[in-house]
Amino acid sequence: MDQPGTSLVQRPESRPIGTVPVALRINGRDRALEVEPWTTLLDLLREQEHLTGSKKGCDHGQCGACTVLIDGRRINSCLKLAVTLDGAEITTIEGLGTATELSPLQQAFIDHDAFQCGYCTPGQICSAQGLLNEGKAHSRQDVREFMSGNLCRCGAYPHIVDAICEVLGRQDRLQEAAE
Repeated sequence: MDQPGTSLVQRPESRPIGTVPVALRINGRDRALEVEPWTTLLDLLREQEHLTGSKKGCDHGQCGACTVLIDGRRINSCLKLAVTLDGAEITTIEGLGTATELSPLQQAFIDHDAFQCGYCTPGQICSAQGLLNEGKAHSRQDVREFMSGNLCRCGAYPHIVDAICEVLGRQDRLQEAAE
């Protein structure tokens, strides 16, 4: 007879109880992970993958501090369950550039002093990269509108818009040159 608290069902020894396998490509690296079904992408990135650039702000999808790119589209990672992303490509602020070679957006944020405390900056930059990927913004007003889901308590909005518009202008010039 079984001891109290033991299960008659045998589980594979390689999988912890209550977890689900998920395959993700995070910042260019393939990862085979085991996650609890209720784990958000933000918690997975910060706690399991130690990618702490994305911040936990409101934890309700209202501030944008947790914005990352999923298959090139911007998403509030605090609202997305990791188990729903099997096979997805995730890009965080850590995957956009390196310490020696910043992405154009990262460099533009520095050049335009588009951050003060820096807490919202990773989400702002990831959201801006998603905005550029979408190709919908063609004016300062478009940038302001499409970035409205990312809040900055320090009020660096004009500088953030300047930085994004600079990179947007570079992309427009590159597109014109290619045509």
